[in-house]
Amino acid sequence: MCFFINSRQTIFPGKIKVKKPYPKLLKMPLAISLPTSSFSHFFPRRRGHTNLRCKRFHGARSTLEEPYDRKNQTGVIIIGAGLAGLAAATRLNSERIPFLLLEASDGVGGRVRTDIVDGFFLDRGFQIFITAYPEAKKLLDYEALDLQRFYAGAKVFYGGKFHTVADPLRHFWDSVASLTNPIGSVVDKGLIALTRARVLIKSDEEILTAADEVTTIDLLRKIGFSEAILDRFFRPFFGGIFFDRDLETTSKLFDFIFRCLALGENTLPAMGIGEIPNQLAEKLPASSVLFNTRVASIEYPNGSDSDPPSVRLQDGGVLKAKLGVIVAVEQQEADKLLEEIREPVMTKPARSTICVYFTAEPNQIPVQDPVLFLNGSSTGIINNMFFATNVARTYAPPGKALVSVSLIGSFEDRSDDYLAAEVLRELSGWFSESSVMSWKHLKTYRIKFAQPNQCPPTDLVKSPRVGSGLYLCGDYMTSATFDGALVSGRRAVEVLLREKGQIK
Repeated sequence: MCFFINSRQTIFPGKIKVKKPYPKLLKMPLAISLPTSSFSHFFPRRRGHTNLRCKRFHGARSTLEEPYDRKNQTGVIIIGAGLAGLAAATRLNSERIPFLLLEASDGVGGRVRTDIVDGFFLDRGFQIFITAYPEAKKLLDYEALDLQRFYAGAKVFYGGKFHTVADPLRHFWDSVASLTNPIGSVVDKGLIALTRARVLIKSDEEILTAADEVTTIDLLRKIGFSEAILDRFFRPFFGGIFFDRDLETTSKLFDFIFRCLALGENTLPAMGIGEIPNQLAEKLPASSVLFNTRVASIEYPNGSDSDPPSVRLQDGGVLKAKLGVIVAVEQQEADKLLEEIREPVMTKPARSTICVYFTAEPNQIPVQDPVLFLNGSSTGIINNMFFATNVARTYAPPGKALVSVSLIGSFEDRSDDYLAAEVLRELSGWFSESSVMSWKHLKTYRIKFAQPNQCPPTDLVKSPRVGSGLYLCGDYMTSATFDGALVSGRRAVEVLLREKGQIK
């Protein structure tokens, strides 16, 4: 993505309909030796806002309601129904290999979930889906997700007013008007174009396996960007993506994201970010999923790793898999499950974020543009914010608006009420004070483990194999993105199947 920057107000289009790039996958149901109650689709497609309810599989079970028959075995056990676990299940399903997907919570998605609160759709933390993610394009039906797009750029608050950062290939005249604003120099804008060209001539594999990684901030300084554009644009924009305003994240991840932004659109599914895991789950046999099923430990029988390990549940039950076990939970949870099998893995502190939601009347929203607002002032606690209902009208009930504000860090010493009040005070300096102070605090999400810390040195193509019949997947194994999680799930299954002689 190549950005140029201006301070002219523009009206932006609000919706995108992305053509379905791939046919529906995995239409055949999977016959397995597990108890069944229904093979119907998990979630009927939702046509409007009023019929949305708490999502639940038709036929999926919970050990709180119907304990699993532990005498049965399956081919593969997957622990965790986040994006990585769902991708692993999808790959197994395509090979018609029986599996059991265990999820400790009451639904799929892990960190990628949407809650419905008083009729509002609340994504658990600030999340944007980039349509150019290569693995996502293979697995997802974009048309069915009804993707709604952001403006290709952002508005940066600096010097008491907003300045627009625009992609010249999508908003040419906005970019032309940017040459004299204070967000960056003319040289900076030329360097953005050169950076775009540099990442586009490389493949994703070349980027993610590059040996010459540095921190993102060191890369940008080496390219020649001024401190002005680093502080006013790159820190809030990519800091909001990495949850790392210091930009210490690996340059490999920066290049990968920059390439995806150049090739695709920033979007949200009309019915919330949680529709992405929901769509993956729809393709799986519902009886292969167990909710409210927490794993206590993973154990090799008699201490020998000649056979795949067994899975001990928190309620004392033990499950076995003929081919192997795939651990698809967050890194800190995986370390707990594997503490009897391997030495602890030294990790860096995870990235944390806070997302604060407010409700408002439509006439209390100062702009109608589907644009991301960035804090370029280097003061205050806000990193970025947007009016969710400007991007996707379906995020709020009729006649209501939804505001999403993101902070970077954990702010453990400050209460939700304090943060909400401070956010409103800051935004009163961005927009009309009378409008902002009429907004009502709806909910605050504190995401302690929002993203793995991927400061250099990194290995974004880690081997998923832990031991005989035991494999890991998750975004910490690859890139800390939606796409990385999906790739890791597929790779874990492919290594398992290759070791078991199922594929070459």
